[in-house]
Amino acid sequence: MKIAIHQPQYLPWLGYFDKMDQADIFVLLDDVQYKKNEWQNRNKLRNSRSWQWITVPVLYEFGERIMDVKINNRFDWCGKHAKSLEHNYSRTEHFERYFPFFRAAFKQKWELLAEINICFIRFLKDALGIKTELVRSSSLGVKDTKTERLVEICRALKADTYISGSGGSEYLDEERFSASGISLEYHDYVHPEYRQAYKGFYPEMSVVDLLFCHGGKSLSIIKEGRRG
Repeated sequence: MKIAIHQPQYLPWLGYFDKMDQADIFVLLDDVQYKKNEWQNRNKLRNSRSWQWITVPVLYEFGERIMDVKINNRFDWCGKHAKSLEHNYSRTEHFERYFPFFRAAFKQKWELLAEINICFIRFLKDALGIKTELVRSSSLGVKDTKTERLVEICRALKADTYISGSGGSEYLDEERFSASGISLEYHDYVHPEYRQAYKGFYPEMSVVDLLFCHGGKSLSIIKEGRRG
């Protein structure tokens, strides 16, 4: 059994879902420290000029776990994000198919960042046609850190293969995996180019950019970037 492990990101990019598609189980690493200015509370959308950030405002203390990070609802970020999706993608071929979900989701009041991230990840996984099972790491009761945490998650899920990000070879203790009978694979991904809503191409947008433009063909396009 193959597993991949990653923090729950906000409307993740294509490579996130390619790694998910290659695993039998994808573990949402929600019980590790939140990192500011990464991808856990923001992502990028294509617009008519180039691209823009969309960011979920958060309230957090240093060292706080992702699962405990609260959203700062003093700002109407939900309305802003819904308008950004509508403004940038309303003329795309598959907008009417997917936007109603986001419109309804943004009308809810979300208290925790992890909850909206995981809600969107589940929807996007299903919309793309990915069959991988999702598991929250906080449900597994693993307390170790670094490589040992990953090994223990693999053991808890009876995995024999762990799919790491491409940079994993720089920090993983490969011998620790080997000693535990767990094979290591590294996710090698080269971003494919596809038709976007506007002229020109900008890589590393949120996967919604692809989904609104290409609908049911999106997973096939994602797989074009797979290199191992």
